[in-house]
Amino acid sequence: MGDEKKITGTLVLAVCTAIMGSAQFGYNTGVINAPQKIIEGFINDTWVKRYNEPVSKSTLTSIWSLAVAIFSVGGMIGSFSVGLFVNRFGRRNSMLMVNVLAFIAAALMGLSKVSHSFEMLIAGRLIIGVYSGMSTGFVPMYVGEISPTALRGALGTLHQLAIVCGILIAQVFGLEALMGSDKLWPLLLAFTALPALYQIAALPFCPESPRYLLINLNEENKAKAVLKKLRGVSDVSEDLQEMKEESRQMMREKKVTIAELFRSPMYRQPIIIAIILQLSQQLSGINAIFYYSTSIFEKAGVSKPVYATIGTGAINTAFTVVSLAVVERAGRRTLHLIGLGGMSVCAVLMTISLALLDQLKWMSYICIMAIFGFVSFFEIGPGPIPWFIVAELFSQGPRPAAMAVSGLSNWTANFLVGMCFQYVEQVTGPYVFIIFTVLLVLFFIFTYFKVPETKGRTFDEIASSFRKGTEVESPEKGGPEEMNILGADSQV
Repeated sequence: MGDEKKITGTLVLAVCTAIMGSAQFGYNTGVINAPQKIIEGFINDTWVKRYNEPVSKSTLTSIWSLAVAIFSVGGMIGSFSVGLFVNRFGRRNSMLMVNVLAFIAAALMGLSKVSHSFEMLIAGRLIIGVYSGMSTGFVPMYVGEISPTALRGALGTLHQLAIVCGILIAQVFGLEALMGSDKLWPLLLAFTALPALYQIAALPFCPESPRYLLINLNEENKAKAVLKKLRGVSDVSEDLQEMKEESRQMMREKKVTIAELFRSPMYRQPIIIAIILQLSQQLSGINAIFYYSTSIFEKAGVSKPVYATIGTGAINTAFTVVSLAVVERAGRRTLHLIGLGGMSVCAVLMTISLALLDQLKWMSYICIMAIFGFVSFFEIGPGPIPWFIVAELFSQGPRPAAMAVSGLSNWTANFLVGMCFQYVEQVTGPYVFIIFTVLLVLFFIFTYFKVPETKGRTFDEIASSFRKGTEVESPEKGGPEEMNILGADSQV
């Protein structure tokens, strides 16, 4: 294995510790679903204790919806705060500091039952949402900046793998036989403190991003020492030279604000690409699939649909591993296109089978296959790719602001889908997937014509292609390769 693909113990420790924040995001996304009926019972009991009457159905629905949706609101707040932390405290220290939020959230949610306060549960969900929003910015940025160019895509996919593993763990732990019971559900929600405890113990032994040390703090000796540990070689002059070139380019640019991302032609193209890629993840219909899956499994005669849903989570995880294995060979753009195209076909199958389900009972099995296919294609492309390709599209200066904007786009779309889907589904029924099919096709077209391939290119090479609007040298072919991007003055 060449030096550019050498995996060291320091790199493994740093990446594995960082993605615990990603696992937190996944765990807290999925943990609230399994004990829904039990938590609704807790809300009703609390209401009776306060007001001597049962809570009305509409009020219960509102309180429950708030407890679920407030997580996304916290994510929106957290994702927009990423730039404030990483530039002031560094990447590693930012991840370390925000674990305080995880402990506060765990305490509020874990003590909500004994305190007879569903408000504590809601507050805890908001705070862990803020933590998760920050993590979706910190983790891809940190992993991207410490990874060798040849491994950046594979290691970047670990962020999404940790998210789906977190969801799967939450689904398993949420079984009534384990922690999804009336007595143990507060412990299920408070479990989020354990990964935070691990991060607090392990992060001090992880290096700070060498790019942050050299480019932001101008501490070349520290950056060089960190690079030697991460790469496992004594000669890191090539990495240092690339960072210095990026630093020189930054000095020629003024400080990049969020507004500047949209005003400057140099940044407008990549930030629009970043936003569209994040929207392609959340507006793909993946949340709708999970919403529909339980009822479809029931119609198919599955006696324990919860286990089938866990099976879907397992497929989620397995195909993220597939993406991790092939992303450096196939490329980011290619995998995203394959994912979007496959999801479009599965969405059409879902629409047809759901529409004919009452007339043809065997259509339920087609529907189940379409669900598994949809989830598989999602994890090949739209699941992992948007998280780390955003970090690749920008140089060190605008990267924190870009991660904040793209993260906010993701969380906002997540919130809107969560709030609106049930109402749209009531109007459209099974034909709701036609909407997602149209969106998937539009995202496919945008990706095909506008998204560049970033595989094998340094951060500065990618950023330069947007600055110049010209072809860049292909590291594999040794000649110019079309980047499939717009000219500097083109309009998206």
